[in-house]
Amino acid sequence: MKMAIIGYSGSGKSTLAAMLGEKTKGAVLHLDCVHWLPGWVERPKEESRALVNTFLDEHPAWVIDGNYSSLAFERRMEEADRIIVLDFNRFNCLFRAMKRFFYYKGRTRASIAEGCHEKMDLNFMWWILYKGRDRKHRNHYRQVELTYGGKVIVIKNQRQLNK
Repeated sequence: MKMAIIGYSGSGKSTLAAMLGEKTKGAVLHLDCVHWLPGWVERPKEESRALVNTFLDEHPAWVIDGNYSSLAFERRMEEADRIIVLDFNRFNCLFRAMKRFFYYKGRTRASIAEGCHEKMDLNFMWWILYKGRDRKHRNHYRQVELTYGGKVIVIKNQRQLNK
């Protein structure tokens, strides 16, 4: 099975991907690990695209978490058997991101590139609460639902995720 997990920052995409990868025995790719190099330096786009395409070519079953429209987004959505959209409210996402920050403070979590220590700043908080939820982003998720219909599952809260 191939599963793509997209959604708002702090919604739990990486945690869900790791759990689903374990349950399905599929390969897991966290796009944050592809996009970032140590020290929060962005990897060159062509190199990132090549890494994602190679992963897709080499794995018959996979779970990929992350949005990154420049990283084979259409291909991931087309090839996915299931697309999971985590549409948690902004305050829940901020709470989850803050909890993650305090848990990993000064360390690197498994779903991010080595050498990228967990951080929280006003710009990221603004992204979670407002900028990452502007009309463009909301429309993007709606368009995924319209385009890929029956294979899209929208999860709006923890209760739905637990089910």
